Amino acid sequence: MSLKDQITEDMKTAMRAKDSERLGTIRLLQAAMKQKEVDERIVLDDVAVVAIVDKLIKQRKDSITAFEGAGRQDLADKEKAEMAVLQAYLPERMSADETLAAVKAIVAEIGASGPGDMGKVMGVVKTRLAGKADMGQVSAAVKAALSGG
Repeated sequence: MSLKDQITEDMKTAMRAKDSERLGTIRLLQAAMKQKEVDERIVLDDVAVVAIVDKLIKQRKDSITAFEGAGRQDLADKEKAEMAVLQAYLPERMSADETLAAVKAIVAEIGASGPGDMGKVMGVVKTRLAGKADMGQVSAAVKAALSGG
């Protein structure tokens, strides 16, 4: 079953269970997926769905930081609950050590050296590690690898 089909099934299950918080989050995800399909006239595959989920999680993290900074714990808790629902659709993430090892292998493979090659390395890394690793960790690993760390 594709990830897209799994999300649709989860929406039906949430409807039957009258789980309004979970249902609302899944509907947000489906709306984002539909928007991408309509805008780009494509049918999403699992990699594209994971990218959308990643983007929505990043938005939730930013919102949580802002809400906690403003003293609105109630809104931060709502965002955390949405983030937990979304994270169920992500594949198992690589550890920081695994990410660094993968990045170092790619840097060696394409012969990159120095911070000037960061764009070239990130282009390759994004295609290979999309959905498998946290992109914040990946960026830090690329900087470390290119600075000889």
